[in-house]
Amino acid sequence: MSSRDDILTPGRVAVITGAAAGIGAACAQAFARLGMGLCLFDRDADALDRLSAQLGTLTEVVTVTGDVTSAEDLARLADTAFERFGDVAVLMNNAGITAGAGPWDDLAGWRHQLEVNLFSIVTAQSLFVPRMLQQDRRSAIVNLGSKEGITTPPGNAAYSVAKAGVKVLTEQLAHELRSAGGDKVSAHLFVPGYTWTPMNIALKPKGTQKPDEAWTAEQLADYFLGRLRKGDFYILCPDNVVTQEMDAKRIEWAAHDMIDNRPALSRWHPDWADKFARFMRAQD
Repeated sequence: MSSRDDILTPGRVAVITGAAAGIGAACAQAFARLGMGLCLFDRDADALDRLSAQLGTLTEVVTVTGDVTSAEDLARLADTAFERFGDVAVLMNNAGITAGAGPWDDLAGWRHQLEVNLFSIVTAQSLFVPRMLQQDRRSAIVNLGSKEGITTPPGNAAYSVAKAGVKVLTEQLAHELRSAGGDKVSAHLFVPGYTWTPMNIALKPKGTQKPDEAWTAEQLADYFLGRLRKGDFYILCPDNVVTQEMDAKRIEWAAHDMIDNRPALSRWHPDWADKFARFMRAQD
């Protein structure tokens, strides 16, 4: 692990997909406050224009409207970023959807989930990594994961599979980047806690107010930048209820399903519910 202070400096550039709202917009605002230029990508042209107008008072902002499932649109994003700025310090693959599917149904839903949440990142990496390795200055790639891709709770199989894929992909990326360029380009897995974003709001009844348990996207962005600055690979974020210690114990329990040959997803298995509760209460 090495500090990434040199990438978070005025005049350098952050590229963000899914930038028009939520976590993407909050991170764009945080980068702008650091004096970094922005190349923002989203399919919502109107929201992108509004954000650009807001942040344009702080820094130079370029926008590209497109769909992350389109290789042509992502190629246009890469060309725009490098031709306009000549330098990319951060590529943040943030775009994502939650709409999922069960283990044996809705093949179209499965394909769309994987195209948006996983294959778009593979495409973006293929377009950006070779150019970032050729830059004189260090840079970073940040991929948005999910705790559902680590402990894989039941209920949204397609989403969990896609986000588990993002975890493995980013781990593999970090290893290959070390081999290709040392610390020239680093990879980081950004895993939010419960965060109040338009994606989560859409799952609630209309008019629902932010629950106390959730962080704001702005809180999340500030926490993320602090961890990125340190050079952390796993940027696993807490919220107002789930602590880092709780996350660690949940991950440990999930790993022991395989180690101890327990039932799959034993945390949610009726025969293991009490054991899991006792494990979470136990002190190290």
